[in-house]
Order: sequence, then C-alpha cells, then structure tokens
Amino acid sequence: MSRLLIVDDDVEILALLKQFFMQHAYEVELAADGQAMWAAIARQAPDIIILDLMLPGEGGLSLCQKVRAQTGIPIVMLTAMAELSDRIVGLELGADDYLTKPFDPRELLARLRAVQRRAGGQLPRAEAVRPLIGFAGWQLDVTCRELRSPEQVMIPLSGAEFDLLVVFLEHPQRILTREQLIDLTRGQGHDAFDRSIDVQVSRLRRKIEPDSKRPDLIRTVRNGGYLFTAKVTRS
Repeated sequence: MSRLLIVDDDVEILALLKQFFMQHAYEVELAADGQAMWAAIARQAPDIIILDLMLPGEGGLSLCQKVRAQTGIPIVMLTAMAELSDRIVGLELGADDYLTKPFDPRELLARLRAVQRRAGGQLPRAEAVRPLIGFAGWQLDVTCRELRSPEQVMIPLSGAEFDLLVVFLEHPQRILTREQLIDLTRGQGHDAFDRSIDVQVSRLRRKIEPDSKRPDLIRTVRNGGYLFTAKVTRS
C-alpha cells in the first residue's frame, strides 16, 4: 500500500481526496500547511505528495523546492490558478506533475499512478477494492490482469492493451481524445500527437469487438477521439 500525503488548506478537498484515495488502496495522511507537512514527513516519509500551491504561511512553490532539495519524494502540485508561468515554475522547482483546480479525482489518480510508475515506486492495488469489471458480457479481473470473453475464453492482453482497456472502463460513455488517452495510460511527457495510441486501440478492438472493422464497443468520434459505449459494472 502506497503512503500518500495531501497538503491543502481546503477542508472539503482534503475530505474528498482522502475518501477517494483510500477507496483506491492508498494510505492517506492530511496536512493543512507546511508545518503540518514537515511533521507528517518526519513521522513517516510518504511515497508521494499532493501539494497545493496556495497555502497559509509558506507557499507551495517554496515547500516544493525544499522537499525536492532534501528528498526524492514525487510531488504532484495543485493550484486554482491556470497561469502557465506558475506551472513552469512549479515544474522547474521539482514538481513531477501539475493539475489545475477544479479537477476530476480520477484524473488526479491517473497522474499519481503515472508519476509513481516513472519514479519506479510501488503502485497501490486499487484492484483489491473492486477487482472485477464487467462490460457487454466480458469480465476483466484487474488483480490477475485476466480478460474473459462472454464465452469464458481467456483473452491475453499486452501491458499496453490492459492499461488502455482500464482507462476506457474508468471513463465509459465519455469521449476521450488521443491526448487524454496518452496522458492516462503513459503519463505526461509523451507526444500529444503520437498516433501509436490508434494502433493500440486497433489491437484492443481485434480482441473485444465482434467485428473490429465495424467497432461498436470502442467507437471513433470524428475530430474527437474515442468513445467506450458499453455499460460498466464492478463487483
């Protein structure tokens, strides 16, 4: 289980994120300012930190710089401001990623996972909370990374195909652009116009679509991206 430290002075955001990340198998500790953050780090160093930019007392940029000077703990920064300069400064001071409020907690989760993956850290087994995902008669066991067809035939998936399918299952009935799919499966730092995502979609279609030339589960949205159409259930 990965240990997550969330530093934010908004009590509603703290409560929301704590509940959300605990449901995804993170051990969560909260801090409302820099002093509480340092106390939490002294008690037990976290595996990753979510750090708000605007904090009472010492600000997030300064705290980010000091954490980075002393430790290699990955940092994802949050801010209510969308200025590019703030994002650039945060990244230059050592933040691993940056997300602007308001945000979807699922996107924040994907970014944390990507940061941990790049850092070589342990990823929590969110699958232990909801290990089985069903769609259109198919069943994905995310703990064992096994996909079964409606006829209960085991369908092998590559790592990239598995990651892509999980992203679609976490965002059903929602158009995802190629850039979003790249970010959610591989993290930041990849070419936003990388067409290899189309190749992965094509490979996944050949495994789950009755007719991959006339796809129904993963539809192409012209000038939009891709849409996963099936209803998703979890057990």
